[in-house]
Amino acid sequence: MAIISQTEQLEMLLAVYDTGSFSAAAKALDCQVAKVSRAVQALEQQLGCSLFSRTTRRVLPTEEGHRFVAQVRPGLALLAEAEAQIRFADTPAGRLRVDAASPFMLHQLVPLLGEFRTLYPQIELQLMSSENMIDLIEKRTDVAIRIGALTDSNLHARLLGRSKLHLVASPQYLARRGVPQQVADLPAHALLGFADNARLNQWPLTTGELQITPSISASSGETLRQLCLAGHGITLLSQFMIAKDLQSGVLQQVLPGAVQSPHPREQVHAVYYQQQAVAPRIRCFIDFLASRLQL
Repeated sequence: MAIISQTEQLEMLLAVYDTGSFSAAAKALDCQVAKVSRAVQALEQQLGCSLFSRTTRRVLPTEEGHRFVAQVRPGLALLAEAEAQIRFADTPAGRLRVDAASPFMLHQLVPLLGEFRTLYPQIELQLMSSENMIDLIEKRTDVAIRIGALTDSNLHARLLGRSKLHLVASPQYLARRGVPQQVADLPAHALLGFADNARLNQWPLTTGELQITPSISASSGETLRQLCLAGHGITLLSQFMIAKDLQSGVLQQVLPGAVQSPHPREQVHAVYYQQQAVAPRIRCFIDFLASRLQL
């Protein structure tokens, strides 16, 4: 039986904590469930307490487990960073986990990755799409792309640019329902908005904030784009995801000039958690985006 190092034990502990089960942790780490179970049991024996409450259906952290993970996670991140800096010096290399909302991932990041991988072949990219803001440390994420004003002061951020907001609809919808001539006409139309995020349904117009009641709502901006293309109504979307649609004419601007600009919702930031010097793999990725993005 192979001996599990303490670093491996701690990594397995975090995997169980983050995934909520031993089997999911083993799958994420590509190892046997028994190995994960042994690692956690060994830590519990060393500490003299239970880190998880186990039932037939769920694995829940104890209070001691919560406290221990909170202390261990930053330490493991520092250890991994120190190892990477020694092993690779200034050569960008290693795993880079990137999180972005699916529209930004599809329309901005994916088209650029061929060039990035050619420039930095030693970087292993892991791309994650989250429609809501995530905890970078908890999700083991190196860089997240966030659209709009930032609220988390614990993160370092770099402004990558601004992407204007546009009211848009398909030509088919406008032919069927008519073209709004003024902001006051909008409530009479089918308006498409976000589910479970009232803030994003406050449209920043030059006449003031318009709180819409969506006729159809969705959790993703990409779904709203597809609904709009299919002729279901008018919506407010960022230029970074609809520039080609406007150019080709499959979407048309509604009430040009009616949306406030500049506005905090136009901001596009790369955010990252920094304890010491920024790792080369993170620095080169952010520099690359800053020079290539078409917002």
